[in-house]
Amino acid sequence: MRPGVLVAVLVSASLLTPGAGPADGSASRPLPARMADTGGGTQLITAVAPDTGSTTGTVTWWDRGGDGRWVAAGSAPARFGSGGLTEGATRVQGTNTTPTGLYGLPYAFGIEAAPRGTAYRYRPVRQDSWWCQDNASRSYNRWTEPRPADCRAAEAEHLIAYRTQYAYALVVGFNYDRPVRGRGAGIFLHVDGRGATAGCVSVPEDAMRRILRWARPAQRPHLAIGTSGGATAITRY
Repeated sequence: MRPGVLVAVLVSASLLTPGAGPADGSASRPLPARMADTGGGTQLITAVAPDTGSTTGTVTWWDRGGDGRWVAAGSAPARFGSGGLTEGATRVQGTNTTPTGLYGLPYAFGIEAAPRGTAYRYRPVRQDSWWCQDNASRSYNRWTEPRPADCRAAEAEHLIAYRTQYAYALVVGFNYDRPVRGRGAGIFLHVDGRGATAGCVSVPEDAMRRILRWARPAQRPHLAIGTSGGATAITRY
């Protein structure tokens, strides 16, 4: 997704955590404790928008302690796609929407050097680094160096061209493990540009550095993207 504007975080639907409702005081429980699934790890990033038409919201990163309680480690304003948010399983490429859902975070990358303390595998962006979004290419939704002949330049992102947004970034595992053509490619958690994104989630640069120093692959962090209510409510995971 070309990150020209604000970025959004997504979450699709599943069942509410049993017993989580207004009558039992669930509104006062930490957000991850109200979710049905957090990915099984002890770290989680939530990206929440007010509704599917929003292009802004909040990103929060959480730790689960030995007592099972979730504690917020930090938060920041977030940007989503200029087209708002949409269900990840039915998203259409080119709609500038942020896919809702629960996603792994395969690796980090950036034009700038990794912040001190980064534990994630961190790929440096080079002059010949591209992200292929060409549905006809064998490299669809993959980092390539150099850009392969079957991936048209007009259907790929030259990563180094986005010096602000890709100063620091995490790959979001949307449509990544078994890519479905036409669903979308190049969804990242990255630094804010000038406005809404083309489907990514973005945060201020300082927040992105803090997230990279905080995240520990051994703790299996995931990114949950969704809305505060409705069919794409984040609590439905």
